Amino acid sequence: MTEPHEDGMPDGLTGPERVMWRAFRIGRTCDLSEGDGARDDPFGPHVWGDTRSVRADVVALLLLDGPPPRSGRVAALKLRGVRITGVLNLAGGEIRPYVELNRCRFEQEIVLPEAHFGTVRMVECAIPRLEAARLHTQGDLHLPRCRVERGIRLTDAQIGTDLLINQIRVWPDRRGRAITADGMVVAQDLQAELIETYGELSLRGAKVGVSLSLRGSVLRGAQQRRALNAPQLTVERSLYLNAAWVYEGSGNATATPPYGIGYTPVQGARRKPVECHGGVRLDDGRFGDAVDLHYARFVLDGARREQVSLRRIVTPELRFNGEPPEEGRVVLNGAKVVTLIDLSTSWPGPGGLSMNGFVYENLVPYGHFPLARRLEWVAAATPEYAPEPYERLATVLRNSGEDADAREVLLAKQRRRRETLPVAGKLWGYLQDWTVAYGYRPGRAALWMAVLWAAGALAFSRYDPVPLKPEESPNWSATLYALDLLLPVINLGQDGYWRLEGFWQWAATVLILLGWVLATTVAAGASRLLRRG
Repeated sequence: MTEPHEDGMPDGLTGPERVMWRAFRIGRTCDLSEGDGARDDPFGPHVWGDTRSVRADVVALLLLDGPPPRSGRVAALKLRGVRITGVLNLAGGEIRPYVELNRCRFEQEIVLPEAHFGTVRMVECAIPRLEAARLHTQGDLHLPRCRVERGIRLTDAQIGTDLLINQIRVWPDRRGRAITADGMVVAQDLQAELIETYGELSLRGAKVGVSLSLRGSVLRGAQQRRALNAPQLTVERSLYLNAAWVYEGSGNATATPPYGIGYTPVQGARRKPVECHGGVRLDDGRFGDAVDLHYARFVLDGARREQVSLRRIVTPELRFNGEPPEEGRVVLNGAKVVTLIDLSTSWPGPGGLSMNGFVYENLVPYGHFPLARRLEWVAAATPEYAPEPYERLATVLRNSGEDADAREVLLAKQRRRRETLPVAGKLWGYLQDWTVAYGYRPGRAALWMAVLWAAGALAFSRYDPVPLKPEESPNWSATLYALDLLLPVINLGQDGYWRLEGFWQWAATVLILLGWVLATTVAAGASRLLRRG
């Protein structure tokens, strides 16, 4: 290209480039499509020749140092059905015109590190790679329905309003990452619904000003990386890892406005759950409203020890009501949740759940969740005995007025603890459980006391003992004597005044021992109740 003419158009431009140049000055769309759906498909096999091609250098010239708009118009780069050849390099540039590309095809990568834009929209474009670390936009960045062959990099990018990448398909870079957006800041919403990634989606330390939605997406890890790697993610409102409603229409299997997504079912709609094929890491995340895993499906590889890791997350609400992972683990260690909404069938079995230090204040089951299944939930999280999960569950149940269920949970805790004791401790534990259920069922102690008292009174009514000191002995009462033996510490004036021999001496000893067992167990249960009070 040589020096530009007076109208700002340089020499050496091709016919399509001249059309693009003139359209830029009046903010009109440069449409080079042929009107044939198959031939205009940017992802199809048809070759787009020179009549539809513009050079990336000319596009860069327009955006960085383009001609002024015609009087009464606003300059803007709007392209449709255009093939851009060469590397579009705008690194470090200040791009003021509005940019919108529809159904375009890039032959080489787009390079935008540290570039500054107003608003950028690339809709349904074929892109080999998007390199945009530290990109700044004052407005939106939209990439819906694009296909990117070698990954997107948005590390430390600053998006002024919304980032919208719905229905995008991204393959991994050489390091196995499809989208790398560590440290990215999005001022408002990050919409990534119905996307498909074939490498890791990395959002380490990213911040989203409103909500982050991955509804209906399919995330696949590559090269032994996670499907979603987002430790220290901050979302001011909600993270949606749940299902989307999609329906058939307009030749697009997911053609729900605006880009194939719906939040409520319509006629002919079907629910598409989010799928994560590989590990998910949300450790140390902060979520202002909720983490929603409704209808989420996690496909983990147990051999690689893949996890759904929610360590130390903080959120008012966790909705864990998706499909249970068949392999791998769900880790909630140190997480803090106000309300846990869950489904009894969503949790993995023994060995697949860990929740040491998991704090929650309210339980809201999604459907029927019996106490027996809730105890299995705690047992699955404690392959080795740990008291804290039982105590947390008991506290939550008691605070919600379920005192009987809380006692059952604490009884289950004692039974789990018994299995860790030596033989003598186990025998003593079985005796306490069989007699008074470790003090958590005090009515059973009263029943045993009544039975033993009646049996002792009946037995001693057939015995006429010899007094130790006839002048000091009280009148013999078999009923009072049996009760005096059963009640430790309390003296009813019968024990110690009579000489027992043989069988009767052994019977009195048995009553004394059983009385101590009942008394100490009931006392232990009462002390636990007092401590909880």
